Amino acid sequence: MKETLDKRENNMEPKNYTVVKIEGEYAYLRADGSGAEDDLFLAMALLPPGIDVGTRLHYEMLSYTIIAP
Repeated sequence: MKETLDKRENNMEPKNYTVVKIEGEYAYLRADGSGAEDDLFLAMALLPPGIDVGTRLHYEMLSYTIIAP
């Protein structure tokens, strides 16, 4: 049980992601420094407008923002 709680707490920390694939209304996000097996599958409605493959995002406080290039 403690292992599950520790993993959940890590998911709440600020992280940077890159959009690696978009399929219909869903996007695959890859955390910086992680592999494909850790991709996050997320509804586009939860992401800021105007994202595309290659867009970098910052996640913090349950919100995603685009990182300026």
